[in-house]
Amino acid sequence: MTNFNLQTKTLLNGFVFLAVSAMLGACGSAPQQMPPAQAVNADFLEVVPTTSVIQKKYPGQIEGSVNVAIKAQVTGYLDQIYVKEGDFVQKGASLFRIKSDVYDAQVSNSQASLKAALAAQESAQIELEKIKPLVEGKVVSEVQLKTAQANYEAATAQVAQAKAGLNSSRINAGFALIKAPVSGYIGRIPNRIGNLVTPADMTPLTTLSDISNVFVYFSMSEADYISFMKEKKAGNVQLVLADGSQYKHDGQLETASGNIDRQTGSIAFKAVFPNPDKLLRSGGSARVVLSKSLDNSLAVPMASVKDIQDRHFVFVLGDSNKVSMRPLEISGSAANDYVVSGGLKAGEKIALNSIDALNEGMKVVPKITRQKPVNQ
Repeated sequence: MTNFNLQTKTLLNGFVFLAVSAMLGACGSAPQQMPPAQAVNADFLEVVPTTSVIQKKYPGQIEGSVNVAIKAQVTGYLDQIYVKEGDFVQKGASLFRIKSDVYDAQVSNSQASLKAALAAQESAQIELEKIKPLVEGKVVSEVQLKTAQANYEAATAQVAQAKAGLNSSRINAGFALIKAPVSGYIGRIPNRIGNLVTPADMTPLTTLSDISNVFVYFSMSEADYISFMKEKKAGNVQLVLADGSQYKHDGQLETASGNIDRQTGSIAFKAVFPNPDKLLRSGGSARVVLSKSLDNSLAVPMASVKDIQDRHFVFVLGDSNKVSMRPLEISGSAANDYVVSGGLKAGEKIALNSIDALNEGMKVVPKITRQKPVNQ
């Protein structure tokens, strides 16, 4: 039993010695060094002053220069439709006819009333002329003359009233035929022959649009409005159509409202475009593009700019080929470039690629190219 305990104690002492030796050996060895970070290959662009064309785009709605809602002015059943949706009509062309039997009868009745009033006027005039010499010969009193004069004036008033009634009846009968008040294109026609139409209908019979010139309405932010008013010009005003193509005619910019909307902080504008080919139609959508040229400006490619929480940064090459992250102030865009208003100086070099792999203070192997300067 004594021999067994002695052997066990000897084995434990051996294990402890080996463990301590291993720990001492580990502490005595030299610490392992991390390999140095390798420099990243990156292309850099030397920024020089250039001429930039800033573009700002605004979504807009197209309307004809004249948009007329055609509505019935009298009540009746629709009897004829002379046009089709999409037709171009000249001013004065017939569009619709409302069944006019009732209004024709009113004209006939008014004509009869006028004839009766004229006959009564003539009878009163005869009576007046008959009494005048009798009064002069003192056969009848002046009271009878005054009575005859009053009867004649009353009959004359009845004639005037009958003429007015006849004119009103003729106007109503004329309203049964609806004509185009302007030249333009016919819009949707929701009613069909036989439908009852009234002046109180909310939906018009159709709309008529003059699109020889069109208005494109859009909203501009207060900041853009202030900039526009300071310069008193917007440069070229162009239009990008719904299919992404550019409209071939330039436009003119006009204000459409005198006040800034408190809810949106914007002000309404309209751009006026010629439309000789009738390509633009009322109700369509497009983007208004405002362009202006800036001389001696700094521009950087959009691909070289890093966006972080709505802020813009570039990596600028510094001493010892190390990069630093620099915030930019952007005044607009020009094609695929940002136009810089602050944060960068002419002659500085910015990273064109590998921006996701770069960090503050990282060393790089730069390959430098230079922007094309102004007038070169």
